[in-house]
Amino acid sequence: MSLKIYNPATEELIKEIPVDNSETLAHKYESLKKGVQEFKKTSVRDRILIMSKFADLLRKNKDHLARVLSDEMGKPYKEALGEVKGAAEKIQFFLQESEAYLQKKKVNHDGGTEEFISYEPLGIVANISAWNYPYLVGVNIFVPALISGNGVFYKPSEYSTLTGIEIEKLLFEAGFPPEIFKLAIGGPEVGEILLSMPLDGYFFTGSYKTGQYIATKVASKLVPVGLELGGKDPLYVTNRVSSIKNVAASAVSGAFYNNGQSCCSVERIYVHEDVYDEFLDNFLKEVSKLKVGQPFDDGITQGAISRKEHLAYLENQIEDALSKGAKLEAGGKTITGPGFFFEPTVLTDVNHQMKVMKDETFGPIIGIQKVSNDAEALSLMNDTDYGLTASVFTSDKARAENLMAELDAGTCYLNCCDRVSGYTPWAGRKNSGLGATLSFHGLYVFTKTKAWHFRQNMQ
Repeated sequence: MSLKIYNPATEELIKEIPVDNSETLAHKYESLKKGVQEFKKTSVRDRILIMSKFADLLRKNKDHLARVLSDEMGKPYKEALGEVKGAAEKIQFFLQESEAYLQKKKVNHDGGTEEFISYEPLGIVANISAWNYPYLVGVNIFVPALISGNGVFYKPSEYSTLTGIEIEKLLFEAGFPPEIFKLAIGGPEVGEILLSMPLDGYFFTGSYKTGQYIATKVASKLVPVGLELGGKDPLYVTNRVSSIKNVAASAVSGAFYNNGQSCCSVERIYVHEDVYDEFLDNFLKEVSKLKVGQPFDDGITQGAISRKEHLAYLENQIEDALSKGAKLEAGGKTITGPGFFFEPTVLTDVNHQMKVMKDETFGPIIGIQKVSNDAEALSLMNDTDYGLTASVFTSDKARAENLMAELDAGTCYLNCCDRVSGYTPWAGRKNSGLGATLSFHGLYVFTKTKAWHFRQNMQ
């Protein structure tokens, strides 16, 4: 059985790759079991040195890696290049800080007894990754997992398998033993096999529905589960901003970068009535500059939608909104011809009775709603089953801090959006996930603690 990989921008077949099955995955698991026993004996410093070489290889091979990513995912080449370079930069936190955080720590000296904490690897973990940012979401998991001494069963999405193969090649070239990183190639059926295997942790990036299924399926194992799920991320423009034009440009980027195919894309915008008309005018001007086309064409800002079946979902959200009174300001339909392309779409006169303001869109559609004050904006921003990110734009920092303190989201932004840093935890609330990646929180999740009590003399 083989996995057929198509270019979503041309619909052409790129490659066919053999998929894994129960037998091949069992063989890889046995290899990981042996490899992990040796690998955990290596020092954290040595693992960091190898991972540093991996980061260097990402930079060295960025052009080739970006081309492969564009071909199989459909994103503009410039964005693909930015993703590869961004992944190399995000790794820096773990390269700089892991040794200090993972070392054995003396935490107390109680009379004649010294107390320590040490951090040991979990064992073999599954990294079931996503297609929309395979490098940026992948390094959140396999980088700290490997530095912590774990073996990794890495399942790339069936929509970004070629990128998964490139990641494996570079890890091995950097110096990681083949016995501690194994690919699991295939679709949901391969993921299902991983869930049945005796692994020591499961870390998934994807939809809420699949994340909930994984958590339920492996619950009886009592192993760590990390879920990086979806979002319905709001942005609020107050009536005190230094430049409406700049705010509009930032909002357009947050909503339409990567075609909106991101868990932290801006998916709904609330604008204070005092600046609503000016903001909308500038926002639409910025949207008109977006250019849809083939990923390698000059000046392209919007590539293809990665999954053909998602086009009908996007159309349904628009139809639902229009039937309930929304106004179509721009775009609104699938672009005919080869490839899976969708027009950047702006809807106004929206409300929370519409799917576009409640259900995750994961595409180039944005709803803009007028509000009369901060209290209304805050109520609407929190009116969601998700809780990943939220943005506030204002020149009044104290006002922003008051709003951000009340926002039920794992990450809050002032005068920016759609940003991820290796130094801060990436954690969703409610249906946006379970646990955290990045920062020292995202390092310790791949370890199990051991308490040490040393008493020098028996009295």
